[in-house]
Amino acid sequence: MTLEVLTSDALTAQHGFFTRKGGQSNGVYAGLNCGLGSNDSREAVLSNRTRVAGAMQLDLAALQSVHQVHSANVVTLTASTDRDAVQADAMVTATKGIALGILTADCAPILFHDPDAAVIGAAHAGWKGAIGGIAQATLVAMEALGARRENITAVVGPTISQRAYEVGQEFFEEFIAVDMNYTRFFAQGAGDRMQFDLPTFCLHQLRMSGINHATWTGHCTYSDPDRFYSYRRTCHQNEPDYGRLISAVRL
Repeated sequence: MTLEVLTSDALTAQHGFFTRKGGQSNGVYAGLNCGLGSNDSREAVLSNRTRVAGAMQLDLAALQSVHQVHSANVVTLTASTDRDAVQADAMVTATKGIALGILTADCAPILFHDPDAAVIGAAHAGWKGAIGGIAQATLVAMEALGARRENITAVVGPTISQRAYEVGQEFFEEFIAVDMNYTRFFAQGAGDRMQFDLPTFCLHQLRMSGINHATWTGHCTYSDPDRFYSYRRTCHQNEPDYGRLISAVRL
């Protein structure tokens, strides 16, 4: 099956938000599972990642990723070196021939580009990383490579939407403890539950940071099982594990 690659006209760097279609994994991972941290066959995952690298017109070694831990840590890359063991949640580079690959399964992948400075970034923003400042940290790292905020475009890829993201009162209180204005990103759910709007929260942070443009592709990972893996959907269906989507950008 052919890979399905979602793109945004807002981002001029070569990029792709890859769906689960077109891979070699089977079972609960069926499709393009790119998560080496999953319990899927390593051979299948590497085959899937090789297909992604090929779609980005690179070899597998040039498709870089990190060990994501819901932090605000950013790695600056200058060469294609294996960093899968490095604990971070974003990467930046001004080096051509490197693809920055972010893995998600409900969290928000964010791809960045400053076309004037030729600097790119990629970030993994779950709620912890988002409130912890991963987007802002990525921008600072891009600036260290010569990027300027007013020239940067950021695109939030497929992520869990508000209608599917039910949270408890403690979650809500953690956000409003940071800023009472964050109540705008929550809607009342059933009983004492709330519905959190992760993509809009990410867009708010990006736009408040002073960048040129920020947008979301509009795709909900939870609501479209044929196209996307979803950690939360897997939990609701009592499945043993879940696949990981990949989003990548390169110069």
